[in-house]
Amino acid sequence: MPRNRKIIITIFVIAIALIAVLSILPTVLSAMNGPGVKTEGLNAQGAKAASTSMNGHWKVTGRAGENTTSAGYTFHEILPGDKRVTSGSTTKVEGSLNVDQDTLTGGFITVDMTAVASDNERRDINVRTKMLETDTYPTADFEVTAPVDLSGVPEDGTVGEVTVPGKLTLHGHTKDISPTMRVLRSGDSVVVSTDIPLNRADYEVETPDFVAASIDEEGEINIRLALEKTS
Repeated sequence: MPRNRKIIITIFVIAIALIAVLSILPTVLSAMNGPGVKTEGLNAQGAKAASTSMNGHWKVTGRAGENTTSAGYTFHEILPGDKRVTSGSTTKVEGSLNVDQDTLTGGFITVDMTAVASDNERRDINVRTKMLETDTYPTADFEVTAPVDLSGVPEDGTVGEVTVPGKLTLHGHTKDISPTMRVLRSGDSVVVSTDIPLNRADYEVETPDFVAASIDEEGEINIRLALEKTS
C-alpha cells in the first residue's frame, strides 16, 4: 500500500475515534457530575398543633427526622452539552433565636462551610479550596438585625411566612439581606426554612477551575433549621 494512502487512512481512523470520544464526552461528564445534595425546604406533612408558646430561647438542634437541620448552596453547573442544578449541604449548623412577646428580638446562625459536601468529592474540593476558600473563611453567618413580629405564625401545624432582616457574612464579606422564611410550629418544636438568592460577585466568590465545567454567578443559599426551646 502506498505510504500516502497509509497516512490518509491513519488520519481518517484517528478522526473517527476523536469524533466518537467527543460524542460521548457530555454523557460521561454528566454521569460524573450528579445533582449533588440539596437542603430542601421544610415539610409540614404530619405536623401537630403547637404545644408551647413562641416566647423563650430557641436553639438549633441536630435531631434526626424529616425536618432535620441542614444548610448549603445551589447553583447551575454548565458542562459541554449539558446544564444542571448542583447542590451541596451540611448538617453542621449552630445557632439560637430569642423571642419575647411574640417578637423575634435576636438571633445568630453559623454554618460550617468546611463540611459542605455534594455527591462528587472532586467538586467539593474545588468548591472549598478555590471557590469558598474555607481555610480562610470556614463559616457563613446570619445575624438578625431588627425585631420581627411572629404573632401571625399559625399554631395549628400549618406554615406561616415572615421576613427577617439580617446580615449575611460569606467569604469574609457582609451584606444586608431580608429573606422570607417559612415557619412551622409543631408540638414543642419549630422548623424554619428559606432559600436566599445569592450573587457570588457580591461576596467576591470566584469560579473554581473545574474540568470542562463552569458555575453560574446567580445561585442560592438553602437553609432549614430545626429548633428546640431551651428556656
